[in-house]
Amino acid sequence: MDTGVDTTQPRGLRYALPREDGPVKILMVHNFYRQHGGESAVFEAERRLLQGAGHSVVTYTRESREIDDYGLWKRFTLAPRTIWARDSQRELRALISRETPDVAHFTNTFPLISPSVYYTCRDTAVPVVQSIHNYRLLCPAATLWRDGAICEECMDHSLLRSVRHACYRKSRPTTAVLATMLAFHRWRNTFSNLVDRYVALTEFARDKLVSGGFPADRIVVKPNFVESDPGSRDGPGSFALFAGRLTPEKGVGTLLDAWKRLGPDHALRVAGDGPLRETLERRVKSEAISNVSFLGALPQPELMRTLHDARVLVFPSQWYEGMPMSILEASASGVPTIASNLGGMREMIDPGKTGLLFPPTDSTELAREIEWIFSHPQEAIELGRAARSQYQARYTAAANRELLIDIYRQAIGHRRTDGS
Repeated sequence: MDTGVDTTQPRGLRYALPREDGPVKILMVHNFYRQHGGESAVFEAERRLLQGAGHSVVTYTRESREIDDYGLWKRFTLAPRTIWARDSQRELRALISRETPDVAHFTNTFPLISPSVYYTCRDTAVPVVQSIHNYRLLCPAATLWRDGAICEECMDHSLLRSVRHACYRKSRPTTAVLATMLAFHRWRNTFSNLVDRYVALTEFARDKLVSGGFPADRIVVKPNFVESDPGSRDGPGSFALFAGRLTPEKGVGTLLDAWKRLGPDHALRVAGDGPLRETLERRVKSEAISNVSFLGALPQPELMRTLHDARVLVFPSQWYEGMPMSILEASASGVPTIASNLGGMREMIDPGKTGLLFPPTDSTELAREIEWIFSHPQEAIELGRAARSQYQARYTAAANRELLIDIYRQAIGHRRTDGS
């Protein structure tokens, strides 16, 4: 685990609101998954953003890979520790005592940190901010998606539905651990009483949290951001690009269905890796789907260069998503996006102005949209310019920094007046 500390700024005072223009000392907390993804990238980007602005940042992180080194007894105790992690509580308490942060910002607590650390923050008088990058607090699978379709049974009925369907990794016992964790902390009012501000990425996500019983007055919307401006592309681009994990919910199967309807002059490049890659490559070969190439997982600089050469980003995801960084990066690069008309993607794309939307899983309509954007290069350029303008207005690092600091000040003010 990492308890790396940047102590270049003065310590804050408990319940004292930092000066409006003064530095804030933030404890950033994150559990890295085995495969680092979008949540981890945002955690690191926000850390750099805050440090670059002169704020002091203390980090407490754990890695899911730690589990690989667990002995038999420790593995046996993993389930209860997912619900109540005394080791994380102990380590966090010592760090807080040593560093006295103004506020704690959590990105992910699953599986080794657990919501029990909110109690440590309460006992040490540290306000809590929790970012919401998926739907884990509503759905043990974190996606509100099952068997190829949106599923909200855990919201409409009970968490027992997730156990019945083995929603997390197709395992009933593992799903039961997650469902129990959520049920236990709901019963204790952990989520409603101990978090001063939730950070939703979109209005859609905020509405879902409110529907799930989370306090509306504590949920604020702050989007993700592009850390470094990549600059706008030159020209209309020559191919369509998919960039993301190759998993069922990302809709790559729908993308290939659409490509079967298009001629060989429509090029598709697939950047990313995942469990479906071999299956997708075999399908392209066996069904003779023309002009599709798989690039694998690209380093970020190479991915951005590829994006700058694209006519359009295609994002056919079948779940609600959080706020996909690939769409934001495309907008920053002046590249329009064709995406599923679903969830937060509706907020990120203004259809006909910054990109195009199509009905989820509808490969026929997706093919029509792709055909249109390939046959209208000038219109594609105009869509990209508008997407770039939207990025400059909403998704820059500077705009995000101000939003983030305001959220911290809200959380500090709430804890000072609420005293819970």
